[in-house]
Amino acid sequence: MARITSLANPRVAHIRDLHTTRGRKKSGLLLMEGPHLFTALLASGLRPQEVYYQPELLQRTPEGRELLARLLHAPATWEQVALFEVGERVAQALSDAQTSQGVLCVLSAHLLEAERLRARRPQRRRPCLLILDGLADPGNLGTILRTALAADVEGVLLTAHCVDYYSPKVVRAAAGAHLALPVWTDLAWSAIEERIAGHCGTSGERVFVAEAGGSQPYYAEDLAQPFALIIGNEAHGPSQSARTLAGRAISIPLANGVESLNAAMAAGILLFEAVRQQRSS
Repeated sequence: MARITSLANPRVAHIRDLHTTRGRKKSGLLLMEGPHLFTALLASGLRPQEVYYQPELLQRTPEGRELLARLLHAPATWEQVALFEVGERVAQALSDAQTSQGVLCVLSAHLLEAERLRARRPQRRRPCLLILDGLADPGNLGTILRTALAADVEGVLLTAHCVDYYSPKVVRAAAGAHLALPVWTDLAWSAIEERIAGHCGTSGERVFVAEAGGSQPYYAEDLAQPFALIIGNEAHGPSQSARTLAGRAISIPLANGVESLNAAMAAGILLFEAVRQQRSS
């Protein structure tokens, strides 16, 4: 176990590089920050390559104190994990958040590949395949991923223009969904169409696009049978490619002149209507 107290240490620059899309793509690594995500990572049976922790910051919360005890008494199964104790200035320099939570880990993106996560999941019927079309806000994307995991969707497909799936802000908002939810990223519409066909057939009638002001209310559709749901960009809505692929547009009826809902809120309403229908069918 080594200690890092200087901002000039080359590992500080290494971590800062992983806060960028370019750095993550070049290295094949990503970051998870905070006791909650690190605890979820360990519970999933996955192991990071490196862990950077600050004892005083971890001691401020019960979850942090428990995690610190685990770090200080790391079992033999952690022998391939490099542990680094860091000073408070270094901890803050490594953090993407306004205030460091006291622990940050580096892991291989290979561990979170969609097919690997899919193979680890319990086998059961999951009617919903979710497509996110050009989501631009990291908080929205992360929140939708967390909601999709809670609603037990089959998987998530991200179009090429979505915000970086491994962005620290997305990872933080997803609150551990990256560890369990199969997500295929940077997909062309031809690849998305193939996956939809494999999930619910080639008929566009089972492909729904969420569209503000659409004439068909979401609760009027049969969401207990396999279907695909497309959620569009926060500002511009679904793309023309999404509209072309979808068999019909569904909407959430809104009152009092409200024109639309936040993308994450709309996704939650639609996904849990599907859960309600599946449980009552």
